[in-house]
Amino acid sequence: MGKIRVKTIGAPEIEEEEKRRAKKKKEEKKLAKAPGMKGGERVVSVGPSEEELARLSDVGSQLSEERQPVVGQSVTDKQRTGKPQTENRKRKTDNRRSRGKKYQSVMTQIDRNRTYALPDALALLRKVKLAKFDETVELHINTTEAGINGTVKLPHGTGKELKIAVASNELLQEIEKGKVNFDVLIASPDMMPSLAKVARILGPRGLMPNPKNGTISQDPESALKKFQGGQINFKTESKIPVIHLSVGKTSFEDEKLSENIKTVLSAIRKDRIRNITLKNTMSPGIRLQV
Repeated sequence: MGKIRVKTIGAPEIEEEEKRRAKKKKEEKKLAKAPGMKGGERVVSVGPSEEELARLSDVGSQLSEERQPVVGQSVTDKQRTGKPQTENRKRKTDNRRSRGKKYQSVMTQIDRNRTYALPDALALLRKVKLAKFDETVELHINTTEAGINGTVKLPHGTGKELKIAVASNELLQEIEKGKVNFDVLIASPDMMPSLAKVARILGPRGLMPNPKNGTISQDPESALKKFQGGQINFKTESKIPVIHLSVGKTSFEDEKLSENIKTVLSAIRKDRIRNITLKNTMSPGIRLQV
């Protein structure tokens, strides 16, 4: 049987007392006991009061305002991600901000607000040379669009001796072992199915033969002579419209460098060029007139 409730008849005081106790128990069930309180200590609600919530909201707003960068102010790693700047990133930032005394001294010779005519730029290039070795002369060209590519033969070469290989079964075996000892690979069309097996090795290095850059040819030996004679490939980066090229060495005469640069600009076409920067391997950049 379940519980049996016995009602006392003829005792109104007792009935009233029982009703009062039942009501009290019902109210106690609605109350919450706060952690850490002793028995008999009850609270109606647990949590911050409305005044505390309002105060916390004000503090949060102040912190949010403090994290917002001022216009023109750089945002640090800690402001952006909540984490302190790593040592490597800090070192790179410091290197960009603080150059050597020699670099700073040659920087003063370049007018950053001026675009130089090619003869003036080449003369200035000699003055800002920093390294003792024969530096490479580089062109960095921002183009109007991505996807620009082609080949061009420099009249005086780049000054760098390229290691050019012609695809064969023997070379294929060396590539499969991870031995890649060439800068350019030329192949005949019938060798391409075999080279597909090593595309994962050649592709990331930019060495996979391609008809667009002249490295796939029915006559590989003729293509080999063209590359030995100074033919180079150019193309924009995959994500940004910029082309990086080597156009000679600082030991080249100004006339040879000038002819190489003009040949490159003619191949890319001036109407597709936004701006040009000329520099040595280690020197600051010099803006060229387009």
